[in-house]
Amino acid sequence: MSRLIIKGQRRISGTFTPVGNKNAALPMLAACLLTDQPVTLHNLPLINDVRVLLELLAGLGVETNLRGRSVTLRAERIRKTKLDRELCMRVRASILFAGPMIARLGRASIYPPGGDVIGRRRVDTHLAGLRAMGVKLEGGDFFGFSAKKRLRGASILLEEASVTATENLIMAAATADGETCIYNAACEPHVQDLCALLIKMGAHIEGVGTNRITIAGVDRLGGTEHTIGPDYIEAGSYLAAAAVTGGELSVTGLPDNEVRAVIGRPFARLGLTWKGDGDSLLQPAHRFFRIKRDFGGAISKIEDGVWPMFPSDLMSVLIVLATQARGSVLFFEKLFESRMYFVDRLIEMGARLVQCDPHRVVVEGPARLRAIHMSSPDIRAGMAMLIAALCARGTSVIESAEVIDRGYEQVDERLRDLGADIEREE
Repeated sequence: MSRLIIKGQRRISGTFTPVGNKNAALPMLAACLLTDQPVTLHNLPLINDVRVLLELLAGLGVETNLRGRSVTLRAERIRKTKLDRELCMRVRASILFAGPMIARLGRASIYPPGGDVIGRRRVDTHLAGLRAMGVKLEGGDFFGFSAKKRLRGASILLEEASVTATENLIMAAATADGETCIYNAACEPHVQDLCALLIKMGAHIEGVGTNRITIAGVDRLGGTEHTIGPDYIEAGSYLAAAAVTGGELSVTGLPDNEVRAVIGRPFARLGLTWKGDGDSLLQPAHRFFRIKRDFGGAISKIEDGVWPMFPSDLMSVLIVLATQARGSVLFFEKLFESRMYFVDRLIEMGARLVQCDPHRVVVEGPARLRAIHMSSPDIRAGMAMLIAALCARGTSVIESAEVIDRGYEQVDERLRDLGADIEREE
């Protein structure tokens, strides 16, 4: 257990380079199970969720060699097909082992995944897709997956555009007999990055970046090297931290124009401007920024959705950002019914907002926030509260800082390098 102690009202300024995308790294680690050849991943984020998956892989018998931000994995001999219960309960991503383990070994036993409690997070989409490919499931206190023969291709319509279900089924289909077509597939950048890795390993995948992905199964996959793309959620979080503290921030290593357009849209709605140049963008210091009203003077609305809509993982951060902007805005969280419960802490800090229901919050700013003692309930809410503490008067304390560490690498050190007055106590 650890806590963060933050003295507020210090400007966050300088140059920031995001690490590898958390949501791309996790399925890529699972994908190494599809081959007995070495797979090397570069630009690996050194976060707690990645460390848990490396422990899970080592427990199965996978050779892991971590050197700085690069890891080489070789699943030549897999000793077990049952994942460790305690480790499964610490991460949501443990469910991603199902597809590659069944495809390679014909069976897998996985305890229900843990992770952030931000609402109901169904696994039904995973199970229905795997069943369509010939997988049998035994219930109980763990998921017992088995397949008597090689998986078969199928046409699968996902009930929801689930990122992890899409990734699981793509990995399962990579070596299945015949062709698999996934309709209503997720098409986020991290799904595209996983597909790029699998194609390097020898997979035949078409429709990458669309909601209809076709996979023609191959006999076997081989080893490769791949560099994980940048984490745009981390970049957006640090840009928000700079904005609320009045600092200027330059973000490098973010070349994808589509990503910048998607995450930049809500920032612009809140009155912030970016200047782009190649793979860098600059957010100038804003002493004041104003929320842009909709046509006719109506209150502005920011809502999330499946890609390329605004990502839910930035919703908590944007709510904090709105507390420092002039004007009113409605936030509509469509994906998770418990994502917004952290706003009670913002009210305690002096924010002017109303939670209309589990999915909607109205924020009016700017508000002078004051320091409080709080605890991090999930990764994104924890980062949002940390950003609120950075601009608040006084000294804030955030307990359960290890929750933030699950998704943000060395957050205290990296913020300190940018000017924050922040310390960690174990």
